[in-house]
Amino acid sequence: MAATYEDLRGKNILVTGGASGLGYAITRAFAQNQCNVVVVGRNEEKLKVAKAQLGANVTSMVFDLNQVERLPELVQQIRSSVGEIDVLVNNAGINQKKEALSVSDQEYSDVIHTNQTAVFAITREVARPMIHRRSGNIIMISSMASQYGLPKVIGYTASKAAVEGMTRALAVEWSPFGIRVNCIAPGFIVTAMSSKAFDSDPERKKRVLARTPMGVLGEPADVANAALFLASAQSKYITGVVLPVDGGNAIGF
Repeated sequence: MAATYEDLRGKNILVTGGASGLGYAITRAFAQNQCNVVVVGRNEEKLKVAKAQLGANVTSMVFDLNQVERLPELVQQIRSSVGEIDVLVNNAGINQKKEALSVSDQEYSDVIHTNQTAVFAITREVARPMIHRRSGNIIMISSMASQYGLPKVIGYTASKAAVEGMTRALAVEWSPFGIRVNCIAPGFIVTAMSSKAFDSDPERKKRVLARTPMGVLGEPADVANAALFLASAQSKYITGVVLPVDGGNAIGF
């Protein structure tokens, strides 16, 4: 069960890529806090399943965030249907595992476009009315890949490092307008994807746990609870931070 934050009840939350994985956990946590959650994603079937599981206060919209020229239209549609967006959680993203010398310009560009350009574009459009209202909260999702070097994920690493820089820059620029911008950097979290990877490579799992001071993998709810905290009034004096949720992995030895 997610932590409860009374001040979030009735707030309108937009979660990109919120129908599966960490995004689903974040969506569920906000829904359990009686927020009105709009989930945007490309997979219509996943969105339908998520909405059916999470209840009436979750609305799903099929949209490809890579269509950045249509993002003003999307934001206006959300505002017209559910009201002003109080919190944006930028969770949607893609990855590619490939040796850097084999990554083509187009492959690199595709990852950067989805994980960086589209993230900035939707953040900008959501922030416009927030600035006018002088109130808003934006949460980025980064990765441990931005904290230290990981091989074979060059585009992903570069894009997430950019997201962290974006977090700090926007936090400074928009603080005078009452908007807080923070970022979560998840570590090794138990998901269907990570479980499959670790099951096929037990030595890798052993190495991961050996350098994680807490000695266990995280759960999606750990990331979701961090998002709730950063969205709530409990963190009202926090902005521009990158919060690792990794059991100490980034500082482990």
